[in-house]
Amino acid sequence: MPRTLCISDIHGCYDEFNKLLNEVGYSPYDQLILLGDYEDRGFKSKEVIEQVKTLVDKNGVVALRGNHDQMFLDIFNGGDDYLFLHNGGIHTIESYCGMNWFEQYDGFEFNRYLQAKEFIKKNYSEHIEFLESLPYYYEDDLHIYVHAGINPFYEDWTKQPKDDFIWIRDIFLNNKIDTHKKVIFGHTPTINMNGNSAEVWFQDDKIGIDGGCCFGYQLNCLEIIDGHYNTYSIDSSLKSDKN
Repeated sequence: MPRTLCISDIHGCYDEFNKLLNEVGYSPYDQLILLGDYEDRGFKSKEVIEQVKTLVDKNGVVALRGNHDQMFLDIFNGGDDYLFLHNGGIHTIESYCGMNWFEQYDGFEFNRYLQAKEFIKKNYSEHIEFLESLPYYYEDDLHIYVHAGINPFYEDWTKQPKDDFIWIRDIFLNNKIDTHKKVIFGHTPTINMNGNSAEVWFQDDKIGIDGGCCFGYQLNCLEIIDGHYNTYSIDSSLKSDKN
């Protein structure tokens, strides 16, 4: 039976991502759908982006855009450097440039950061081009797949602002979504909705799968077979940090 496998918010957790793919027995015959946020906070963003790019190119994996992917892109186009750095971007810089990139500057120096951006643009332009190509959503007969959610106040959800696909939270979570398809999303760690569990969050109209791996919880996979759901998870190797 064909399987759909959904994973979101890898955030540089390269080892956990590969352990999870092994745990679920992923093969090119599966439809793997990744819901965005491949970098920041974890320590191996470069490796994750390279692997995701390869999976898309070779296996037809669906990779969607997340807000962290957009923040990373924005720093190369005059965007908000502080927003990127404040949300774990320094780990992304170090994954591309080396863990000792800021070593002589007591952790950070802005001109050294500007040099890092130029280094990434020069040596990893294919990663930037790949992230720029990512779509904001995907749908099949039964589900809508998106990073953050959809805005219930748009009659046609495909016409909502692009930022809603990657940033929306409370308006989406607190309102019924009447699309006749369940929305599968990441972005909001499920522990914030489950109360004390990082497991997949199930509702009648939506399913949240972000296990908060980069915060020390777990990386989740939602398996869909003939309309039925199974879940898998791998514990995070990172220390818990809920901020």
